[in-house]
Amino acid sequence: MQFDRRHILAAGLAAICSLGSGQALAQAAYPSKPITVVVAYPPGGDTDAIARLFADKLSQKLKQTVLVDNKPGAGGTIGNAFVGRAPADGYTLLFTPNPFTTAPMVMNLSPGASYDVLNGFEPIIKIATQPLVLVAHPGAGVKSIAEMVTSAKGGKPLSYASPGAGSPMHVVAEWLNRSAGVKIQHVPYRGVGPSVTDVVAGHVNTAWVTFGPVTQYIAQGRLLALAIGDAQRSPLAPAVPTLAEQGYKDVVVGAWNGFFAPKGTPSDVVRLLNGHFNDILKEPEVVQKLATFGALPAGGVPGVLGSTNASEFELMSKVIKELGITAQ
Repeated sequence: MQFDRRHILAAGLAAICSLGSGQALAQAAYPSKPITVVVAYPPGGDTDAIARLFADKLSQKLKQTVLVDNKPGAGGTIGNAFVGRAPADGYTLLFTPNPFTTAPMVMNLSPGASYDVLNGFEPIIKIATQPLVLVAHPGAGVKSIAEMVTSAKGGKPLSYASPGAGSPMHVVAEWLNRSAGVKIQHVPYRGVGPSVTDVVAGHVNTAWVTFGPVTQYIAQGRLLALAIGDAQRSPLAPAVPTLAEQGYKDVVVGAWNGFFAPKGTPSDVVRLLNGHFNDILKEPEVVQKLATFGALPAGGVPGVLGSTNASEFELMSKVIKELGITAQ
Protein backbone atom coordinates (compact mmCIF):
# COMPACT_ATOMS: atom_id res chain seq x y z
CA MET A 1 0.00 0.00 0.00
CA GLN A 2 1.28 3.46 -0.91
CA PHE A 3 1.05 6.39 1.52
CA ASP A 4 1.19 9.95 0.28
CA ARG A 5 2.55 12.84 2.28
CA ARG A 6 -0.87 13.90 3.55
CA HIS A 7 -1.51 10.48 5.04
CA ILE A 8 1.85 10.50 6.78
CA LEU A 9 1.25 13.99 8.24
CA ALA A 10 -2.21 13.02 9.39
CA ALA A 11 -0.87 9.90 11.09
CA GLY A 12 1.83 11.94 12.78
CA LEU A 13 -0.64 14.49 14.08
CA ALA A 14 -2.87 11.71 15.38
CA ALA A 15 0.07 10.17 17.21
CA ILE A 16 0.99 13.51 18.79
CA CYS A 17 -2.60 14.10 19.86
CA SER A 18 -2.77 10.59 21.28
CA LEU A 19 0.46 11.17 23.22
CA GLY A 20 -0.82 14.47 24.59
CA SER A 21 -4.07 12.81 25.61
CA GLY A 22 -2.15 10.02 27.30
CA GLN A 23 -0.02 12.49 29.22
CA ALA A 24 -3.12 14.39 30.35
CA LEU A 25 -4.72 11.15 31.52
CA ALA A 26 -1.54 10.19 33.37
CA GLN A 27 -1.46 13.55 35.13
CA ALA A 28 -5.17 13.38 35.92
CA ALA A 29 -4.64 9.95 37.51
CA TYR A 30 -2.37 11.33 40.27
CA PRO A 31 -1.98 9.73 42.67
CA SER A 32 -1.91 6.29 41.07
CA LYS A 33 0.24 4.73 43.81
CA PRO A 34 0.99 5.31 47.52
CA ILE A 35 2.51 8.62 48.62
CA THR A 36 5.29 8.71 51.21
CA VAL A 37 5.60 11.54 53.73
CA VAL A 38 9.13 11.66 55.13
CA VAL A 39 9.59 12.87 58.70
CA ALA A 40 13.23 13.54 59.58
CA TYR A 41 12.67 12.81 63.29
CA PRO A 42 11.88 9.70 65.36
CA PRO A 43 8.33 8.48 65.97
CA GLY A 44 6.52 9.79 69.02
CA GLY A 45 7.21 13.53 68.91
CA ASP A 46 4.95 16.42 67.87
CA THR A 47 6.31 16.49 64.31
CA ASP A 48 5.65 12.80 63.79
CA ALA A 49 2.17 12.98 65.33
CA ILE A 50 1.09 15.96 63.22
CA ALA A 51 2.50 14.34 60.08
CA ARG A 52 0.47 11.19 60.75
CA LEU A 53 -2.67 13.22 61.37
CA PHE A 54 -2.36 14.94 58.00
CA ALA A 55 -1.23 11.81 56.17
CA ASP A 56 -4.37 10.03 57.34
CA LYS A 57 -6.61 12.93 56.33
CA LEU A 58 -4.90 13.29 52.94
CA SER A 59 -5.32 9.57 52.31
CA GLN A 60 -9.06 9.97 52.82
CA LYS A 61 -9.18 12.93 50.42
CA LEU A 62 -7.17 11.24 47.67
CA LYS A 63 -8.54 7.71 48.17
CA GLN A 64 -4.92 6.55 48.13
CA THR A 65 -2.50 5.25 50.74
CA VAL A 66 -0.30 7.92 52.35
CA LEU A 67 2.54 6.50 54.42
CA VAL A 68 4.80 8.18 56.98
CA ASP A 69 8.47 7.19 56.79
CA ASN A 70 10.70 8.31 59.69
CA LYS A 71 14.28 9.04 58.65
CA PRO A 72 15.84 10.59 61.77
CA GLY A 73 19.42 11.65 62.34
CA ALA A 74 21.84 14.56 62.08
CA GLY A 75 19.35 17.14 63.29
CA GLY A 76 16.83 16.27 60.60
CA THR A 77 19.24 16.76 57.73
CA ILE A 78 19.27 13.09 56.70
CA GLY A 79 15.56 13.00 55.96
CA ASN A 80 15.53 16.50 54.47
CA ALA A 81 18.38 15.68 52.09
CA PHE A 82 16.70 12.40 51.14
CA VAL A 83 13.58 14.22 49.96
CA GLY A 84 15.70 16.83 48.18
CA ARG A 85 17.17 14.04 46.04
CA ALA A 86 13.91 12.14 45.51
CA PRO A 87 12.08 12.04 42.14
CA ALA A 88 10.00 15.17 41.61
CA ASP A 89 6.80 13.27 40.88
CA GLY A 90 4.63 14.07 43.90
CA TYR A 91 5.05 10.68 45.54
CA THR A 92 7.68 11.72 48.09
CA LEU A 93 6.85 14.65 50.39
CA LEU A 94 8.60 16.16 53.40
CA PHE A 95 6.83 17.24 56.56
CA THR A 96 9.20 19.32 58.64
CA PRO A 97 9.48 21.90 61.42
CA ASN A 98 11.57 25.02 60.93
CA PRO A 99 14.96 23.50 61.83
CA PHE A 100 14.73 22.54 58.14
CA THR A 101 15.85 26.12 57.46
CA THR A 102 18.53 26.43 60.11
CA ALA A 103 20.06 22.96 60.45
CA PRO A 104 22.60 23.41 57.62
CA MET A 105 23.71 26.66 59.30
CA VAL A 106 24.62 25.00 62.60
CA MET A 107 25.91 21.63 61.44
CA ASN A 108 29.20 20.82 59.78
CA LEU A 109 27.73 18.98 56.80
CA SER A 110 29.56 17.72 53.77
CA PRO A 111 28.16 18.93 50.42
CA GLY A 112 26.76 15.48 49.77
CA ALA A 113 24.87 15.41 53.06
CA SER A 114 23.43 18.92 52.85
CA TYR A 115 20.59 20.40 50.79
CA ASP A 116 19.59 23.70 49.22
CA VAL A 117 17.26 25.34 51.75
CA LEU A 118 16.01 28.05 49.39
CA ASN A 119 16.06 26.44 45.95
CA GLY A 120 16.02 22.68 46.45
CA PHE A 121 12.34 22.17 47.28
CA GLU A 122 8.83 23.15 46.21
CA PRO A 123 6.81 24.59 49.12
CA ILE A 124 3.34 23.06 49.37
CA ILE A 125 1.78 24.55 52.48
CA LYS A 126 2.59 26.02 55.87
CA ILE A 127 0.59 23.84 58.23
CA ALA A 128 0.91 25.50 61.63
CA THR A 129 2.82 27.78 63.94
CA GLN A 130 3.96 26.83 67.43
CA PRO A 131 4.90 29.57 69.89
CA LEU A 132 8.02 28.90 71.94
CA VAL A 133 7.55 29.30 75.69
CA LEU A 134 10.05 29.70 78.51
CA VAL A 135 8.97 27.73 81.55
CA ALA A 136 10.57 27.63 84.99
CA HIS A 137 10.48 25.16 87.84
CA PRO A 138 8.90 26.86 90.91
CA GLY A 139 12.03 26.03 92.87
CA ALA A 140 14.07 28.26 90.57
CA GLY A 141 12.68 31.27 92.41
CA VAL A 142 11.86 33.33 89.32
CA LYS A 143 8.40 34.34 88.12
CA SER A 144 9.28 36.70 85.26
CA ILE A 145 12.04 37.50 82.81
CA ALA A 146 13.03 40.49 84.95
CA GLU A 147 13.45 38.30 88.03
CA MET A 148 15.42 35.73 86.03
CA VAL A 149 17.80 38.36 84.66
CA THR A 150 18.23 39.99 88.07
CA SER A 151 19.03 36.62 89.65
CA ALA A 152 21.52 35.75 86.91
CA LYS A 153 23.25 39.13 87.23
CA GLY A 154 23.37 38.65 90.98
CA GLY A 155 25.44 35.52 90.56
CA LYS A 156 22.75 32.86 90.98
CA PRO A 157 23.60 29.88 88.75
CA LEU A 158 20.70 29.27 86.36
CA SER A 159 20.27 26.82 83.51
CA TYR A 160 17.91 26.34 80.61
CA ALA A 161 17.06 23.15 78.75
CA SER A 162 16.50 22.96 75.00
CA PRO A 163 15.56 20.03 72.74
CA GLY A 164 18.98 20.26 71.12
CA ALA A 165 21.91 22.44 70.19
CA GLY A 166 21.09 24.58 67.18
CA SER A 167 17.31 24.31 67.69
CA PRO A 168 15.06 27.40 67.61
CA MET A 169 14.82 27.08 71.40
CA HIS A 170 18.60 27.26 71.68
CA VAL A 171 18.66 30.31 69.40
CA VAL A 172 16.02 32.30 71.29
CA ALA A 173 17.66 31.53 74.65
CA GLU A 174 21.12 32.64 73.54
CA TRP A 175 19.64 35.71 71.86
CA LEU A 176 17.97 36.60 75.16
CA ASN A 177 21.24 35.95 77.03
CA ARG A 178 23.04 38.42 74.79
CA SER A 179 20.31 41.06 74.94
CA ALA A 180 20.05 40.83 78.75
CA GLY A 181 23.79 40.65 79.30
CA VAL A 182 23.65 37.37 81.21
CA LYS A 183 24.96 33.84 80.78
CA ILE A 184 22.28 31.31 81.70
CA GLN A 185 23.80 27.88 81.09
CA HIS A 186 22.55 25.80 78.16
CA VAL A 187 21.71 22.13 78.78
CA PRO A 188 20.89 20.46 75.46
CA TYR A 189 18.68 17.36 75.28
CA ARG A 190 17.70 14.96 72.53
CA GLY A 191 14.18 16.20 71.98
CA VAL A 192 11.52 18.18 73.81
CA GLY A 193 10.30 15.24 75.91
CA PRO A 194 13.49 14.69 77.94
CA SER A 195 13.95 18.43 78.46
CA VAL A 196 10.42 18.73 79.86
CA THR A 197 10.95 15.73 82.13
CA ASP A 198 14.03 17.30 83.67
CA VAL A 199 12.63 20.79 84.19
CA VAL A 200 9.51 19.32 85.85
CA ALA A 201 11.83 17.33 88.11
CA GLY A 202 13.88 20.43 88.89
CA HIS A 203 17.11 19.09 87.40
CA VAL A 204 17.29 22.25 85.27
CA ASN A 205 15.84 25.61 86.31
CA THR A 206 14.11 26.59 83.08
CA ALA A 207 13.39 25.28 79.59
CA TRP A 208 12.45 26.66 76.19
CA VAL A 209 9.83 24.37 74.63
CA THR A 210 6.58 24.39 72.66
CA PHE A 211 3.31 24.66 74.58
CA GLY A 212 1.92 21.18 73.94
CA PRO A 213 4.19 19.15 76.25
CA VAL A 214 3.97 21.62 79.18
CA THR A 215 0.33 22.76 79.17
CA GLN A 216 -0.73 20.28 81.86
CA TYR A 217 2.23 21.18 84.09
CA ILE A 218 1.49 24.89 83.82
CA ALA A 219 -2.16 24.24 84.72
CA GLN A 220 -1.08 22.18 87.74
CA GLY A 221 1.37 24.84 88.93
CA ARG A 222 4.30 22.46 88.50
CA LEU A 223 5.83 24.83 85.93
CA LEU A 224 5.59 28.62 85.55
CA ALA A 225 5.30 30.18 82.09
CA LEU A 226 7.58 33.24 81.97
CA ALA A 227 7.43 34.37 78.35
CA ILE A 228 6.78 33.40 74.75
CA GLY A 229 9.16 34.08 71.90
CA ASP A 230 6.58 35.23 69.32
CA ALA A 231 5.90 38.85 68.48
CA GLN A 232 2.35 38.64 69.89
CA ARG A 233 0.73 36.73 72.71
CA SER A 234 -0.67 33.33 71.82
CA PRO A 235 -4.42 32.66 71.92
CA LEU A 236 -3.47 29.28 73.38
CA ALA A 237 -2.09 31.04 76.47
CA PRO A 238 -3.17 34.70 76.39
CA ALA A 239 -1.96 35.42 79.93
CA VAL A 240 1.69 34.71 79.09
CA PRO A 241 3.56 37.89 78.04
CA THR A 242 5.99 38.09 75.14
CA LEU A 243 9.68 38.84 75.46
CA ALA A 244 8.98 42.11 73.64
CA GLU A 245 6.51 43.16 76.37
CA GLN A 246 9.19 42.49 78.94
CA GLY A 247 11.77 44.73 77.32
CA TYR A 248 13.36 42.55 74.63
CA LYS A 249 11.68 43.81 71.48
CA ASP A 250 14.21 42.38 69.02
CA VAL A 251 14.19 38.84 70.39
CA VAL A 252 11.52 37.09 68.33
CA VAL A 253 11.77 33.40 67.45
CA GLY A 254 8.89 31.04 66.78
CA ALA A 255 8.34 27.57 65.42
CA TRP A 256 6.43 26.45 62.34
CA ASN A 257 6.00 23.35 60.22
CA GLY A 258 4.94 22.56 56.70
CA PHE A 259 5.01 20.29 53.67
CA PHE A 260 7.64 20.49 50.93
CA ALA A 261 8.20 18.44 47.76
CA PRO A 262 11.35 17.95 45.69
CA LYS A 263 12.21 20.80 43.33
CA GLY A 264 10.46 20.39 39.98
CA THR A 265 7.36 18.63 41.28
CA PRO A 266 4.56 19.47 38.78
CA SER A 267 2.68 22.62 39.69
CA ASP A 268 -0.71 20.93 39.25
CA VAL A 269 0.30 18.32 41.85
CA VAL A 270 1.42 21.05 44.25
CA ARG A 271 -1.88 22.90 43.75
CA LEU A 272 -3.90 19.73 44.31
CA LEU A 273 -2.08 18.92 47.55
CA ASN A 274 -2.24 22.53 48.74
CA GLY A 275 -6.01 22.59 48.21
CA HIS A 276 -6.58 19.38 50.13
CA PHE A 277 -4.34 20.46 53.02
CA ASN A 278 -6.14 23.81 53.27
CA ASP A 279 -9.45 21.95 53.48
CA ILE A 280 -8.07 19.63 56.17
CA LEU A 281 -6.92 22.63 58.21
CA LYS A 282 -10.54 23.85 58.36
CA GLU A 283 -11.80 20.67 60.01
CA PRO A 284 -12.71 21.34 63.69
CA GLU A 285 -11.22 17.99 64.72
CA VAL A 286 -7.88 18.95 63.18
CA VAL A 287 -7.86 22.43 64.74
CA GLN A 288 -8.58 20.87 68.14
CA LYS A 289 -5.87 18.25 67.71
CA LEU A 290 -3.29 20.86 66.67
CA ALA A 291 -4.10 22.82 69.83
CA THR A 292 -3.07 19.82 71.94
CA PHE A 293 0.38 20.22 70.38
CA GLY A 294 0.40 23.94 71.11
CA ALA A 295 -0.03 24.64 67.40
CA LEU A 296 -2.21 27.12 65.51
CA PRO A 297 -3.39 26.42 61.93
CA ALA A 298 -1.66 28.44 59.20
CA GLY A 299 -2.50 27.42 55.62
CA GLY A 300 -2.60 29.58 52.50
CA VAL A 301 -0.96 29.30 49.10
CA PRO A 302 2.43 27.58 48.66
CA GLY A 303 4.12 30.97 48.54
CA VAL A 304 3.28 31.56 52.21
CA LEU A 305 5.58 28.71 53.21
CA GLY A 306 8.17 29.81 50.66
CA SER A 307 8.23 33.35 52.07
CA THR A 308 8.39 32.09 55.66
CA ASN A 309 11.33 29.85 54.81
CA ALA A 310 13.16 32.63 52.95
CA SER A 311 12.64 35.30 55.64
CA GLU A 312 13.72 32.92 58.39
CA PHE A 313 16.81 31.96 56.40
CA GLU A 314 17.79 35.62 56.06
CA LEU A 315 17.24 36.47 59.73
CA MET A 316 18.57 33.30 61.33
CA SER A 317 21.71 33.09 59.22
CA LYS A 318 22.69 36.47 60.65
CA VAL A 319 21.66 35.75 64.25
CA ILE A 320 23.23 32.29 64.37
CA LYS A 321 26.51 33.62 63.02
CA GLU A 322 26.55 36.53 65.49
CA LEU A 323 25.79 34.24 68.45
CA GLY A 324 28.25 31.58 67.33
CA ILE A 325 25.65 28.83 67.65
CA THR A 326 26.57 25.35 66.47
CA ALA A 327 25.06 21.91 66.91
CA GLN A 328 28.38 20.48 68.08
